[in-house]
Amino acid sequence: MTSKNGKNLVIVESPAKAKTINKILGNSFKVAASVGHIIDLPKSRIGVDIDNGYVPDYMVIKGKSKVIKELKEAAKRAKSILLATDPDREGEAIAYHISDTIKDVNSNIKRVEFNEITKPAVLKAVKHPRKIDLSRVDAQQARRVMDRIVGYMVSPILWKTIYKGLSAGRVQSVALRLICEKEEEIESFNSVEYWNVLANLKTKSGEEFIAKLHSIGGKTLDVRKFRIENEKDVDQHLEKLKGATFIISEIRRDEVVKYPAPPFTTSTIQQDAARRFRMNTNKIMRVAQQLYEGINIGDSGDMGLITYMRTDSTRVSKESLEGVRNYIAGSYGTDYVPSKPNYYRTKKSAQDAHEAIRPTQLAKEFEPRMIKKYLTNEQYKIYELIWKRFVASQMKPAIAEKTTIFVLADDYVFRAEGEVIKFRGYLQAYQPESEDDELELEKTSNKIPKIISEREKLKLLELQKQQNFTKPPPRYSDSTLVKELDRLGIGRPSTYSQILTTLFNRKYIDRLERFIRPTDLGRTVNLLLIDHFPNIFNVKFTAAMENDLDQIAMRKSSYKDTLDGFYQPFKESLDHVSGNIKNIKQSLQNTTDQKCDLCGRNMVIKWGRNGKFLACSGYPECKNAEPLEEPEPPKHSDEACEICGSPMIIKRGKFGEFLACSRYPDCKNTRPISTKIDCPEENCGGTILQRQSRKGKIFYGCSEYPKCKFAIWNRPVDKNCPVCKYPIMENKITRKEGHFYQCPQCKHKEILEKESLENVD
Repeated sequence: MTSKNGKNLVIVESPAKAKTINKILGNSFKVAASVGHIIDLPKSRIGVDIDNGYVPDYMVIKGKSKVIKELKEAAKRAKSILLATDPDREGEAIAYHISDTIKDVNSNIKRVEFNEITKPAVLKAVKHPRKIDLSRVDAQQARRVMDRIVGYMVSPILWKTIYKGLSAGRVQSVALRLICEKEEEIESFNSVEYWNVLANLKTKSGEEFIAKLHSIGGKTLDVRKFRIENEKDVDQHLEKLKGATFIISEIRRDEVVKYPAPPFTTSTIQQDAARRFRMNTNKIMRVAQQLYEGINIGDSGDMGLITYMRTDSTRVSKESLEGVRNYIAGSYGTDYVPSKPNYYRTKKSAQDAHEAIRPTQLAKEFEPRMIKKYLTNEQYKIYELIWKRFVASQMKPAIAEKTTIFVLADDYVFRAEGEVIKFRGYLQAYQPESEDDELELEKTSNKIPKIISEREKLKLLELQKQQNFTKPPPRYSDSTLVKELDRLGIGRPSTYSQILTTLFNRKYIDRLERFIRPTDLGRTVNLLLIDHFPNIFNVKFTAAMENDLDQIAMRKSSYKDTLDGFYQPFKESLDHVSGNIKNIKQSLQNTTDQKCDLCGRNMVIKWGRNGKFLACSGYPECKNAEPLEEPEPPKHSDEACEICGSPMIIKRGKFGEFLACSRYPDCKNTRPISTKIDCPEENCGGTILQRQSRKGKIFYGCSEYPKCKFAIWNRPVDKNCPVCKYPIMENKITRKEGHFYQCPQCKHKEILEKESLENVD
């Protein structure tokens, strides 16, 4: 039944988005929020009829009955209904489920999309509604069903072989594999010693510069192939150099053109923000969502400041290109505007459903500095980053002159490099930050003399020797893991944040400083999965399945055919493993020389909810068990000692883990491990460190102590309190309430639900 005189009903997902859109559309519209999905697969069973075409058995999500009732009541009174859920496959599926739920009371339902929540975009979308795209719904449903099948069929195998309560996921298990393989690479790494030689030289005009030893006897120094290996050798070279004549043998001058990066996609904003601000991917996407849904900007009211933040495209609309080129001309000058707009190639695997992430307004009054007072510190950082990157993407390239000087000293060649920017171009708006974790001999780049010529003799002022040690490849950070997942085609940009969150919640990985490492439990789970499901939990298969899901959305493949192609090889692996549970379980249990105190049998190492423990091999006849005290070897870290420059390693002492210099006992430097979470006190600038009290109890305090006396007893969580907006919460576990987060300020508690079996991806 449709009301002829009622308002038009617009249904969105988020209450924050509903508030912004309601102000834009005015009194002839009513805007309601579904608060995400209203139906889902049941938690207590698989909920998929595999034998009859993979039909999902959806149920109303607990607590959503009231929302559905309110939506139906509003639909009865509405003239028409516009479903404005997020403009991605997930949003399309939510729109379909809402439509299917309310169509009995009002069938006048259409779908609209907002790539940006601004008045022009919203009004334009409302005038051009469309039908729900069932192919996109099928693609989302295929992903959900695929993940459910893996989770609910593989997880019981983990229960039977390790312990009950563990879970596996189709995509995040492959991410875990990458993290574990990186850890194995680090552990097998053998550090080698090498020495650098630096020469402080002076020209005839009196200018000084530093050159680094580049080659000896025609052989280029390379840490992997040819190097000065020890102090005895370097001292011999220094003796020879002291009597040598230093002459400039060659001067090279090259023009270097540096092009701007494309505007942000979901993947690249996560990489850049994680690298610059040390934010985790979950927080980055949460802040970006706030900027997209709408911020109150004083007299301008509520408005979305950026376009939709889940996108894999670098494409930009014609209107936006014109707008940003006009902005560049007005703000930086016409010299910075290229003759034609810059266009960027989008990856072949990209869905290209939306524009790149960009500001919705490029007027002066919406520059980050102009609206900073309306934004939180985190919102400002992300908004400014998006603004600068987008503006820079449409500016001219930077032009630099690179000068390389080669200095000959008998059989030795030294090299010095310097770079002078001739035209700053896009660097006026945005300074890119590159990863600093590439392993190579350090380059010496310094001020190059202005007056210098080839064959000129130089005066040697000083020779310096530098001891170095090669470092293992770095662990993944949030930034580099997202980059690798994106490169390999694992998951989709909108899922990266959830992949990491799931792995952390399941305690398969943890964080050391800002880097990610697998836990013992994570490595055990990974070993089991790749040993017994090698064709399922691997990069190529997972990337291929992502492509197959894309084919459904593009109407090039069917829902059933895609799931058949996945399920049949999966079922073969599952049947083989299910018949071999006993052997798998025994392979994970290491027999020790320790004898059982009760029956004299050997004790074996088993897994339990609290980690590894010793149990009698005669179980169940003998149920003797005791804690396992296993000495933990030092682990590599990605930190350097601030005293001697050697790598720091992670050691475990009486009061937990700490960082210690690898050159102990020559260097006895130690320091606490940082949580990399900013201190919540205003204008502090410190970070929260793990510390210990005089009585040996672990607590978490500010690095700026005694200037800042912030401290809490429980591990901090990088999450805003939903009630009072305090920047962090505490991670707490009690017998009565289980696992929950609590705000240190207002004491609001957020009980954590028991984890679902399948990948939440």
